[in-house]
Amino acid sequence: MIQWNEHGLAPVVAQCVRTGRTLMLAWMNAEALALTRTTGVVHYFSRSRNALWKKGETSGHVQRLIELRTDCDRDAILAIVDQTGPACHTLAPSCFYVDLLGADESPRAPPAGSMLDRLEVALEARKNGPETRSYTRTLLDGGPAAVNAKIAEEAGELAVAIAGETDDRVVSEAADLVYHALVGLVLRGVKVESVLGELQRRFGVSGLDEKASRG
Repeated sequence: MIQWNEHGLAPVVAQCVRTGRTLMLAWMNAEALALTRTTGVVHYFSRSRNALWKKGETSGHVQRLIELRTDCDRDAILAIVDQTGPACHTLAPSCFYVDLLGADESPRAPPAGSMLDRLEVALEARKNGPETRSYTRTLLDGGPAAVNAKIAEEAGELAVAIAGETDDRVVSEAADLVYHALVGLVLRGVKVESVLGELQRRFGVSGLDEKASRG
Protein backbone atom coordinates (compact mmCIF):
# COMPACT_ATOMS: atom_id res chain seq x y z
CA MET A 1 0.00 0.00 0.00
CA ILE A 2 2.76 2.49 0.91
CA GLN A 3 5.84 3.29 -1.17
CA TRP A 4 8.43 3.50 1.61
CA ASN A 5 11.62 5.46 0.98
CA GLU A 6 15.10 3.93 0.99
CA HIS A 7 15.06 3.95 4.81
CA GLY A 8 11.70 2.19 5.00
CA LEU A 9 9.90 5.37 6.05
CA ALA A 10 7.12 7.64 4.84
CA PRO A 11 6.23 11.18 6.02
CA VAL A 12 3.00 11.57 7.98
CA VAL A 13 0.95 14.74 8.33
CA ALA A 14 -1.40 14.78 11.33
CA GLN A 15 -4.59 16.83 10.93
CA CYS A 16 -7.18 17.68 13.60
CA VAL A 17 -10.57 16.13 12.84
CA ARG A 18 -12.44 19.01 14.49
CA THR A 19 -10.70 22.07 13.09
CA GLY A 20 -8.90 20.76 10.01
CA ARG A 21 -5.76 22.31 11.56
CA THR A 22 -2.43 20.85 10.43
CA LEU A 23 -0.86 19.62 13.67
CA MET A 24 2.54 18.12 12.95
CA LEU A 25 4.82 16.25 10.55
CA ALA A 26 6.47 12.98 11.56
CA TRP A 27 7.47 9.62 10.08
CA MET A 28 6.17 6.08 10.07
CA ASN A 29 7.61 2.74 9.10
CA ALA A 30 5.57 -0.37 8.42
CA GLU A 31 5.51 -1.35 12.09
CA ALA A 32 4.33 2.08 13.23
CA LEU A 33 1.61 2.01 10.59
CA ALA A 34 0.48 -1.44 11.70
CA LEU A 35 0.38 -0.39 15.37
CA THR A 36 -1.59 2.72 14.47
CA ARG A 37 -4.15 0.69 12.57
CA THR A 38 -4.54 -2.03 15.20
CA THR A 39 -4.54 0.15 18.34
CA GLY A 40 -6.40 3.20 17.02
CA VAL A 41 -3.72 5.41 18.59
CA VAL A 42 -1.13 7.04 16.34
CA HIS A 43 2.42 5.68 16.51
CA TYR A 44 5.44 7.12 14.73
CA PHE A 45 9.06 6.23 14.08
CA SER A 46 11.76 8.50 15.52
CA ARG A 47 14.68 8.94 13.14
CA SER A 48 16.85 10.50 15.86
CA ARG A 49 16.25 7.68 18.35
CA ASN A 50 15.82 4.98 15.70
CA ALA A 51 12.80 3.69 17.60
CA LEU A 52 9.02 3.51 17.56
CA TRP A 53 7.09 6.00 19.71
CA LYS A 54 3.47 6.53 20.60
CA LYS A 55 2.39 10.14 20.38
CA GLY A 56 1.59 11.39 23.89
CA GLU A 57 3.11 8.39 25.66
CA THR A 58 4.80 10.64 28.24
CA SER A 59 2.80 13.88 27.90
CA GLY A 60 -0.65 12.32 27.68
CA HIS A 61 -1.30 14.29 24.48
CA VAL A 62 -2.28 11.23 22.48
CA GLN A 63 -3.77 11.18 19.00
CA ARG A 64 -6.81 8.96 18.58
CA LEU A 65 -7.02 7.79 14.98
CA ILE A 66 -10.10 8.84 13.00
CA GLU A 67 -9.00 8.32 9.39
CA LEU A 68 -5.83 7.17 7.66
CA ARG A 69 -5.14 8.06 4.05
CA THR A 70 -2.32 8.07 1.54
CA ASP A 71 -1.70 10.37 -1.39
CA CYS A 72 -1.98 9.50 -5.08
CA ASP A 73 1.69 8.41 -5.22
CA ARG A 74 1.29 6.36 -2.03
CA ASP A 75 4.49 7.83 -0.61
CA ALA A 76 2.96 10.08 2.08
CA ILE A 77 0.35 9.51 4.78
CA LEU A 78 -2.39 11.71 6.20
CA ALA A 79 -3.58 10.85 9.71
CA ILE A 80 -6.81 12.57 10.71
CA VAL A 81 -6.83 12.49 14.49
CA ASP A 82 -8.64 13.50 17.63
CA GLN A 83 -5.83 15.32 19.40
CA THR A 84 -5.74 15.36 23.20
CA GLY A 85 -4.18 18.63 24.36
CA PRO A 86 -1.55 20.46 22.32
CA ALA A 87 0.19 18.66 19.49
CA CYS A 88 3.56 20.41 19.76
CA HIS A 89 6.23 19.72 22.40
CA THR A 90 6.30 23.50 22.96
CA LEU A 91 2.65 23.17 24.09
CA ALA A 92 1.45 25.09 21.05
CA PRO A 93 -1.74 23.68 19.47
CA SER A 94 0.17 23.03 16.26
CA CYS A 95 3.85 22.65 15.41
CA PHE A 96 3.30 25.02 12.49
CA TYR A 97 3.22 28.28 14.43
CA VAL A 98 6.19 30.16 12.91
CA ASP A 99 4.97 32.66 10.30
CA LEU A 100 7.63 32.93 7.59
CA LEU A 101 5.81 35.91 6.07
CA GLY A 102 5.49 37.71 9.40
CA ALA A 103 7.43 38.35 12.57
CA ASP A 104 5.74 36.10 15.09
CA GLU A 105 7.76 33.01 16.00
CA SER A 106 6.14 32.41 19.38
CA PRO A 107 4.41 29.12 20.25
CA ARG A 108 1.57 31.34 21.46
CA ALA A 109 0.99 32.67 17.95
CA PRO A 110 -2.34 31.84 16.31
CA PRO A 111 -2.13 28.35 14.80
CA ALA A 112 -2.33 27.81 11.10
CA GLY A 113 -5.88 26.60 10.61
CA SER A 114 -9.21 27.12 8.94
CA MET A 115 -10.98 30.40 8.29
CA LEU A 116 -12.98 29.78 11.46
CA ASP A 117 -9.71 29.58 13.42
CA ARG A 118 -8.49 32.85 11.91
CA LEU A 119 -11.77 34.63 12.44
CA GLU A 120 -11.97 33.50 16.07
CA VAL A 121 -8.45 34.84 16.72
CA ALA A 122 -9.37 38.16 15.11
CA LEU A 123 -12.58 38.49 17.15
CA GLU A 124 -10.76 37.68 20.40
CA ALA A 125 -8.21 40.37 19.53
CA ARG A 126 -11.05 42.86 19.12
CA LYS A 127 -12.50 41.78 22.47
CA ASN A 128 -9.26 42.05 24.41
CA GLY A 129 -7.43 44.80 22.53
CA PRO A 130 -7.32 48.54 23.29
CA GLU A 131 -9.04 49.52 20.04
CA THR A 132 -12.70 50.35 20.66
CA ARG A 133 -13.70 51.75 17.26
CA SER A 134 -14.78 48.62 15.44
CA TYR A 135 -18.11 47.00 14.64
CA THR A 136 -17.12 43.83 16.49
CA ARG A 137 -16.12 45.72 19.62
CA THR A 138 -19.38 47.71 19.53
CA LEU A 139 -21.34 44.45 19.44
CA LEU A 140 -19.29 42.92 22.25
CA ASP A 141 -19.64 46.04 24.39
CA GLY A 142 -23.40 45.85 23.82
CA GLY A 143 -23.46 42.47 25.55
CA PRO A 144 -25.84 39.55 24.94
CA ALA A 145 -28.78 41.80 23.99
CA ALA A 146 -26.91 43.42 21.10
CA VAL A 147 -25.34 40.20 19.84
CA ASN A 148 -28.55 38.19 20.13
CA ALA A 149 -30.53 40.79 18.21
CA LYS A 150 -28.07 40.56 15.31
CA ILE A 151 -28.04 36.75 15.35
CA ALA A 152 -31.85 36.69 15.17
CA GLU A 153 -31.84 39.31 12.41
CA GLU A 154 -29.24 37.49 10.31
CA ALA A 155 -30.97 34.12 10.79
CA GLY A 156 -34.19 35.64 9.45
CA GLU A 157 -32.41 37.17 6.46
CA LEU A 158 -30.75 33.85 5.65
CA ALA A 159 -34.10 32.08 5.80
CA VAL A 160 -35.56 34.61 3.34
CA ALA A 161 -32.56 34.20 1.01
CA ILE A 162 -32.82 30.40 1.05
CA ALA A 163 -36.52 30.62 0.24
CA GLY A 164 -36.18 32.65 -2.93
CA GLU A 165 -33.07 34.75 -3.47
CA THR A 166 -29.90 34.18 -5.48
CA ASP A 167 -27.13 31.82 -4.45
CA ASP A 168 -24.87 34.84 -3.91
CA ARG A 169 -27.38 36.24 -1.43
CA VAL A 170 -27.57 32.91 0.37
CA VAL A 171 -23.77 32.84 0.66
CA SER A 172 -23.65 36.43 1.89
CA GLU A 173 -26.36 35.96 4.51
CA ALA A 174 -24.88 32.66 5.68
CA ALA A 175 -21.52 34.39 6.17
CA ASP A 176 -23.24 37.16 8.16
CA LEU A 177 -24.93 34.60 10.41
CA VAL A 178 -21.73 32.62 11.00
CA TYR A 179 -19.83 35.81 11.83
CA HIS A 180 -22.41 37.00 14.36
CA ALA A 181 -22.66 33.52 15.89
CA LEU A 182 -18.89 33.56 16.38
CA VAL A 183 -19.13 36.97 18.04
CA GLY A 184 -21.62 35.40 20.45
CA LEU A 185 -19.23 32.54 21.20
CA VAL A 186 -16.37 34.95 21.84
CA LEU A 187 -18.62 37.00 24.10
CA ARG A 188 -19.36 33.89 26.16
CA GLY A 189 -15.78 32.62 26.05
CA VAL A 190 -16.81 29.44 24.24
CA LYS A 191 -14.22 28.11 21.78
CA VAL A 192 -15.17 27.26 18.21
CA GLU A 193 -13.32 23.98 18.66
CA SER A 194 -15.84 22.99 21.36
CA VAL A 195 -18.69 23.47 18.88
CA LEU A 196 -16.83 21.50 16.22
CA GLY A 197 -16.20 18.77 18.80
CA GLU A 198 -19.93 18.54 19.45
CA LEU A 199 -20.57 18.22 15.71
CA GLN A 200 -17.93 15.49 15.61
CA ARG A 201 -19.72 13.69 18.46
CA ARG A 202 -22.99 13.79 16.53
CA PHE A 203 -21.45 12.81 13.18
CA GLY A 204 -22.82 9.52 11.89
CA VAL A 205 -25.61 9.49 14.47
CA SER A 206 -29.23 9.64 13.36
CA GLY A 207 -30.62 13.11 14.03
CA LEU A 208 -33.76 11.56 15.49
CA ASP A 209 -31.73 9.33 17.81
CA GLU A 210 -29.46 12.22 18.83
CA LYS A 211 -32.43 14.43 19.75
CA ALA A 212 -34.05 11.58 21.67
CA SER A 213 -30.81 11.09 23.66
CA ARG A 214 -31.13 14.61 25.05
CA GLY A 215 -34.05 13.41 27.15
